[in-house]
Amino acid sequence: MPGGRLTQQERQQIALGLADSLPYAEIARSLDRPTSTITREVMRNGGPTAYRADLAHRATERRAHRRKAAPSRGPESAPQPHGRDAEAVAEYEETFTTVLMASGLPKMTARVLTCLFTADAGSLTASQLAQRLQVSPASISKAITFLESQSLVRRERDEGRRDRYVVDDELFYQATIASARANDELVKTARQGVAVLGRDTPAATRLENIARFLDFISESITRAAEQAREVLHTRPGPASNDAAQPGPDHGQPAV
Repeated sequence: MPGGRLTQQERQQIALGLADSLPYAEIARSLDRPTSTITREVMRNGGPTAYRADLAHRATERRAHRRKAAPSRGPESAPQPHGRDAEAVAEYEETFTTVLMASGLPKMTARVLTCLFTADAGSLTASQLAQRLQVSPASISKAITFLESQSLVRRERDEGRRDRYVVDDELFYQATIASARANDELVKTARQGVAVLGRDTPAATRLENIARFLDFISESITRAAEQAREVLHTRPGPASNDAAQPGPDHGQPAV
């Protein structure tokens, strides 16, 4: 039933849908389930190419057994700030991690980024991350190295001379710009191929069109990021009926 745990039969239907290359949304509709449930189920159990219904069902039963056997252990049982529901927070973090994995991040990298995004301070040390995620420092180090290379995390020293890993609003802007500019080398190489293959040939036309497309996308993303940058530095106002009404300035809320 929708909202309950997936049954073994539902997992078999998921496996059949993946074998037919159906999108997650279509599989979800056939089972009357949220798309996020299917995405989380698949990414948690090997991904779309390695998912097996029987293994996924047994893995879920083992996880449920461990939670029942040790209800007072683990990061989920720690007191939550601001009166948050610990179970709801843990469920949300799992969902967020799954979405990041679906976008291409490795599982541990996605878990670390989720942990940083959901920390009120927006920063944690390696030991704090290892403790929260119950993994080795080496796993944290590998994930952080990747996140730094993508401009998604920056490193700073605290008063105790420990490295802290920080996510902040400006970093998200920088990561967007870096992603847009990552196409520059591909654009350059595609246009080199135009000269090599002959400008009037079908292959050269294809490469030129790819270069023009990527150029346009990169410029559009960069322009949009510059225009929206201020949004990252503003505090959302209180929710109200008025907040849903567009303001006079290009659809933005009136100040």
